[in-house]
Order: sequence, then C-alpha cells, then structure tokens
Amino acid sequence: MEWENQTVLVEFFLKGLSGYPKLELLFFVLILMMYVVILLGNGTLILISILDSHLHTPMYFFLGNLSFLDICYTTTSIPSTLVSFLSERKTISFSGCAVQMFLGLAMGTTECVLLGMMAFDRYVAICNPLRYSVIMSKDSYVPMAAASWFAGLVNSTVQTAFVVQLPFCRNNVINHFSCEILAVMKLACADISGNEFIMLVATTLFILTPLLLIIVSYTLIILSILKIRSSEGRSKVFSTCSAHLTVVIIFYGTILFMYMKPKSKETLNSDTLDATDKLISMFYGVITPMINPLIYSLRNKDVKVAITHLFNKCFFSK
Repeated sequence: MEWENQTVLVEFFLKGLSGYPKLELLFFVLILMMYVVILLGNGTLILISILDSHLHTPMYFFLGNLSFLDICYTTTSIPSTLVSFLSERKTISFSGCAVQMFLGLAMGTTECVLLGMMAFDRYVAICNPLRYSVIMSKDSYVPMAAASWFAGLVNSTVQTAFVVQLPFCRNNVINHFSCEILAVMKLACADISGNEFIMLVATTLFILTPLLLIIVSYTLIILSILKIRSSEGRSKVFSTCSAHLTVVIIFYGTILFMYMKPKSKETLNSDTLDATDKLISMFYGVITPMINPLIYSLRNKDVKVAITHLFNKCFFSK
C-alpha cells in the first residue's frame, strides 16, 4: 500500500463481498448475465428508435437517451466490479475512483432530470394534444435532453471536486462494490458537513425539482384522464404514460431511500455499511437499468411492433 507523507491516499480497497468467495462467484455470474441483458435490451431500444421512422418522436428520442444513459451508468461500475470478484487484489487508484465517482454521479443526475423532461412531454401529449407538435418541436426537445446532460455534468463536477479535496488518512477501505460518493465520503478524516450541505442543495435541485415536475405533470394527467367518460378511452390514454410512470416509481423509490434518509455522524464514520444499503445500491445500479427496456417493450405497443419489424427484417427478409 502506497502513501505519500503518510497522509495522502493513492488507492482504495473495495471491500464488496470480500471474505465470501462463494457469494462472489454467484454474484459474478448473476451480474454478468444482468449486464448482458442491459446491453442487449437498451441497445435494442436505441437501435429501433433510430431505424424505425414511426418512433422519430420526442417520447422515443428521450427514451433513446434514457437507454444510452443506462448503458453508460452501468458501464462505469459493473466491469470493474466483475473484475474485483475474480481478483485477489481489489484495489482502485485514487484517480480511478474519482473518475468512477464522477461518471456514476453524472449519469445518475442526468437520468433524474431526463425523467422530469419525459413527464412534461407526456403532460403536453395528453393534456394539450392539439399543440403538442408545436410545443414539443425538435427545437424544444433536443435542448431539453441536452440540458439534462449538462445538469448531470455540472452537478457531478462540483460534488466530485469537493470530495477529492477531502483529506483521506489511513482508512482506505470502501465498504462498497464501487466508488459510490457516499461510501467515499465516509472515509474522510475531516468534517464533511460542507459536503453534506452541497449534496443537500444538489439533491434539491437535481432530484427533488424533477420529482416535483413529475408529480405536477402526472396530477394534471390523472385529472385529464378522469374527465374521459369511457373506460376504454381512459385505459388507452393512460397506457401511453404507464411505462414511464412505472420507471419513475422504481427509480425514484430507490434513489430517495439511498440519498434522503438521515445519517448520523456515527453512521457516517462507521466501518460497517448496512446490508440493506448494499442491496438497495445493487438494485438501483443494476436491476433498474435492466428492467427499463423490458417495461417499455412490454407496456408499449409501438415498441413491440418496432421490435417485431426489426426482428423479421434481420432474420426473415430475403
């Protein structure tokens, strides 16, 4: 283990499931299979949103961005996690940890904002359909997606910059599968109240504000749906946003549990990370990106038709 002046940390040890080799092998197989599904499922959604002209709409443009985000987010952590499961040396350099932390936080923040943009798109489509093509023109939805990416990069840059400036002494064991920002902050041998305040502000801006937009949008959507007299009409309209609503519930449910629950100073300084946190983090980081394309393909008629056409074109065309 290398040190500079006995105080400057140059590498971290990712504890993960160290000490449980059988579990590591089991999780290696499971996570590898999930990662393959993530790449295939989200890659397919990106492909059909590009190739099928019927899907050249704001909704599927956002969906393509969401699928690309899920691929990027999982790729920042899963490959290194898989390697650590099979390696005896489970270390990552300080710079490598900072890069992983930056990319993971950037992708996560971008997804929060993007889901808010998608909720607004559904609101306009259902509550103001006659003006939908005007309000959600290409000049509108492309900058909206770009703003989501920009927000993610800005938030990640600020938070990562403040975390890497913290002093890390001799405790270099990250009780996690990857360099997750909260797990890294716990190792600092200094007051992290400033970092916690910055995280609170960022959470309000980039998690709670999009969530508020989603809540308002779906409140107005539900009120609009209730005005439809026929049950068949209500069901048809609701089906156009049910997939997005399902993804929002799963995504925000896990992320709010992880980042918004109160943590005492003793918890932050503890070497023991609650098993529930690890499972929630695993759910948020692997399972959610895996089921997103399944939700959109199973609950969306246009996607199912596009996938069928692509499949027939690839395998049955003369």
